[in-house]
Amino acid sequence: MTTRCLIADDQAMVREGFAAVLAAQPGLLVVGQAADGADAVRQTRHLQPDVVLMDVRMPVMDGLQATRQILGAAAGQERPRVVMLTTFDLDDYVYEALRAGASGFLLKDATAAELVHAVRVVAAGDALLAPSVTRRLIADFARRPRLDPPFPATLGALTHRESEVLRLIARGLSNAEISDTLVIAEQTTKTYVGRILAKLDLRDRAQAVVLAYETGLVTPGGSGPARTNPDTGPQQ
Repeated sequence: MTTRCLIADDQAMVREGFAAVLAAQPGLLVVGQAADGADAVRQTRHLQPDVVLMDVRMPVMDGLQATRQILGAAAGQERPRVVMLTTFDLDDYVYEALRAGASGFLLKDATAAELVHAVRVVAAGDALLAPSVTRRLIADFARRPRLDPPFPATLGALTHRESEVLRLIARGLSNAEISDTLVIAEQTTKTYVGRILAKLDLRDRAQAVVLAYETGLVTPGGSGPARTNPDTGPQQ
């Protein structure tokens, strides 16, 4: 199966360099290049790529706004996965990009192998969240005013073990690390992650991290308060 890619960056050398690397890989096809966010939105709607590599800072429309428009398509429409391109992994837009629906981040100085890996990972339905990015996300939440959002009914559908796994995902642990922590097989962890995403109607781990913090299931610096679901009682 061929993965269709679109590259959006205002620097021609970045676009052409990424395009050359991806075009040389089996199963990857570069269907378009955009020099600004507005053009990225137009081309995405016309070309329907599977993965969009999106620069954060671009003229006309920045990458965040473009991502919101692309991923805010009407229900039922096929949406691509978006990987944000950043100059360094402590970009100020980390939290907003994840909220906008981005599936992860890629540094512009990434190696060819890292670029190809990133595209294949998100095309397969996973998220690309380096530990440094997850730490920044946690720090962002720590600086925000403490809110008490209502308990989402969907979280009540999770079993105790699934809630444990979701908390560990939100801490930035990989499947292997979660397996070690809970003393379970890695394939079992993968099964739990799949169930969590399906029950919560999430596309990938990036969305799971955001949801865990926004709902208060996990809080920065702690394991998260017990949240009470009126139907199922305390969620530990």
